[in-house]
Amino acid sequence: TNPGIIGADVCHLNLHKTFSIPHGGGGPGVGPICCTKDLAPFLPNHKLVKIGSLKGTAVSSAPYGSASILPIPYGYIKLVGKKGLLDSSQIAILNANYMAKRLESEYKILYRNKHNRCAHEFIVDLRPFKKSAGIVEEDVAKRLMDYGFHAPTVSFPVPGGLMIEPTESEDKVELDRFIDAMLKIRLEIKEIEDGKYDHKDNVLKNAPHPQ
Repeated sequence: TNPGIIGADVCHLNLHKTFSIPHGGGGPGVGPICCTKDLAPFLPNHKLVKIGSLKGTAVSSAPYGSASILPIPYGYIKLVGKKGLLDSSQIAILNANYMAKRLESEYKILYRNKHNRCAHEFIVDLRPFKKSAGIVEEDVAKRLMDYGFHAPTVSFPVPGGLMIEPTESEDKVELDRFIDAMLKIRLEIKEIEDGKYDHKDNVLKNAPHPQ
């Protein structure tokens, strides 16, 4: 489908989800904003290229976003084609559901549908551990560094949660490596809950552990 067919008035195309751009720093702010002809007059204008009708309201010095980033998703789309985009979406959804299923016994997974499935991302709720062990999402994020991972999105869209988006490009070995790290961290949290380690002096609170 496309936004026009399903009746959308405004659509932000997330290049960093579907079209190969990494999330770095929250995702480069290059996602194009599309709208219907009815809303076009209300778009910000630009002194170099006429886009909308609102004078003096340019939101970027480059009217169509970053010239250094946009060729990457364009090349990606041209290389993989229609079938490749569908395959990528399906694999990303499969990867996310595989991870959520393996983690659900030790972590609360938020916002799944009636079939207990998620889309291309899922949210691990870490809020219960604040009460049981004094552990917050930042502690888990820092501890993941010790296992060789940069943490997923922290505290968005749920404060106290981790939003995990495996994408289509991660192979099963890497997915399992991340899952295993999360399961080990859960055991470390349990050691705090059981009183084996202090709430303020433990491997999570002291993470990361650089050489």
